[in-house]
Amino acid sequence: MFIQTETTPNPEVLKFLPGREVLGEGAREFKTAQEGDASPLAKALFRLGEVNRVFFGPDFLTVTKAEHAEWPHLKAPILAAIMDHFTSGRPLLLDAAPGENGESGHDEDGVYDEETSQIVAEIKDLLDTRIRPAVAQDGGDIVFSKFEPATGVVWLHMRGACSGCPSSSATLKAGVENMLKHYVPEVTRVEQTL
Repeated sequence: MFIQTETTPNPEVLKFLPGREVLGEGAREFKTAQEGDASPLAKALFRLGEVNRVFFGPDFLTVTKAEHAEWPHLKAPILAAIMDHFTSGRPLLLDAAPGENGESGHDEDGVYDEETSQIVAEIKDLLDTRIRPAVAQDGGDIVFSKFEPATGVVWLHMRGACSGCPSSSATLKAGVENMLKHYVPEVTRVEQTL
């Protein structure tokens, strides 16, 4: 098994491509070792001690290291844990957390009137077709959180390499906000859900 690694715009995050399906569809993020207990692979990665976050995408995973950790020391144990997991035949997830593995699972404000529902559908379509594939190349994900029709503010949740990335606010404002405002005139601003 050959596992490729790629750097991401976030120096604290490395992207690992095991050459096979990881999650298949959707994404799943583990922000703590306790959350990681839901996945044998995430649990093994957190057990390394210098891992702060694990993110599973369709065919990749990203690992966020502790600030004091150095990639040259951490990369080999991470590669070993990934290889061990995929050769063991163990399942990736022990549970199916509702909303976490779906494409847009952070709908905080899921009930909209008919007109607003159409706007939200346009926003989600742009995210799924234009924005998410681009950020997935960098090992991240952007998920719709909510839309405030009165103010025109779209709230998005950044995951994987995008979470905590120094360039994520520029990506959000310059890239995502401009695109959404261009295609969906009702959008006035984009903000990040923390």
